[in-house]
Amino acid sequence: MADAGDLAFDPWDPAFLADPYPAYAELRARGRVIRYEATDQWLVPRHADVSALLRDRRLGRSYQHRFSHEEFGRSAPPAEHEPFHTLNDHGMLDLEPPDHTRIRRLVSKAFTPRTVERLKPYVRELASELVAGLVRRGGGDLLREVAEPLPVAVIAEMLGIPEADRGPLRPWSADICGMYELNPSEETAARAVRASVEFSEYLRELIAERREKPGEDLISGLIAAHDEGERLTEQEMISTAVLLLNAGHEATVNATVNGWYALFRDPGQLAALRADHALIPSAIEELMRYDTPLQLFERWVLEDIEIDGTTIPRGAEIALLFGAANHDPEVFADPGRLDLARADNPHISFSAGIHYCIGAPLARIELAASMRALLVQAPTLTLAARPERKPNFVIRGLEELSVTVG
Repeated sequence: MADAGDLAFDPWDPAFLADPYPAYAELRARGRVIRYEATDQWLVPRHADVSALLRDRRLGRSYQHRFSHEEFGRSAPPAEHEPFHTLNDHGMLDLEPPDHTRIRRLVSKAFTPRTVERLKPYVRELASELVAGLVRRGGGDLLREVAEPLPVAVIAEMLGIPEADRGPLRPWSADICGMYELNPSEETAARAVRASVEFSEYLRELIAERREKPGEDLISGLIAAHDEGERLTEQEMISTAVLLLNAGHEATVNATVNGWYALFRDPGQLAALRADHALIPSAIEELMRYDTPLQLFERWVLEDIEIDGTTIPRGAEIALLFGAANHDPEVFADPGRLDLARADNPHISFSAGIHYCIGAPLARIELAASMRALLVQAPTLTLAARPERKPNFVIRGLEELSVTVG
């Protein structure tokens, strides 16, 4: 067993957050599993192990389908956090079979490939409009003017949230997602609880409206979805809608700005992309690998497992380090080099196994649409100022990305 105490891995250190990848190399060199006392977790940094453990049914996103908190050696969350946990714990991302299987099957009936494909013209048109506005202004903050409004509008359109109601969606999402960071503060928890209550109340009213007057939107589809008499409960619909909104734009927003910041720092690769737009599909995969939007995914150990001779006991928590796995030289040749034409790219930025991201096809459509619009309409796009990293580790992004055009 190795310990991370004397390594550069420090998810609260601004220097680490600026560039965690050298610390990940240290972790991979140290071993396949490393004990990290600061978060009471076992860190797993290598691609083969992360990929295998994402599929290992001895691990779970939850343990409450099999154990009480007491049986699992864990304390129940504070009572004042209950609204967040009610919302979070009924979403399929934090459920295990059989509930996960049932909910994902029902959601898939509404969230079909045809539904996603139908959105393509809307996504491309909106991306073009947003980029045109950026160009007219001679530049601005790429995050707030293109990267953020595009996926928020797309998933809101898909869910059937009226345009006039969309203002609070991003703030609600940001406050809820604060709880996914390591050791969140009480202030973070209070914001997440408040956002959970407000978002849930809004969706409860919207669901009631759609029951009366169904439309072609995803909320109406979730209400109608059934399988052998099974339907989603109202809480499951609310939790699913929040999950689709949060997961449906957080990763896309951060993949966009992380990706463009990486391109600005590699003029040769940016020039190659500008010269050949056929690179866009492989560029998107490489940029998601190179600077991973979701750096860590957690799992509970439901049964004792052994990794490289170390027994990880039931009740422990494992931190699967996506960012480290995506830079593993055992899998990726010269992983620290940005290669937009990289052909063999089994990155795990969309996870794997039963929790593989249901919105991955939509994310790829959005990323391609904004990238193509920027390449076509803003071929001279340049970085205006060095951006600041958000003080987050798990969800990796930037505070802003200031650019100029022309």
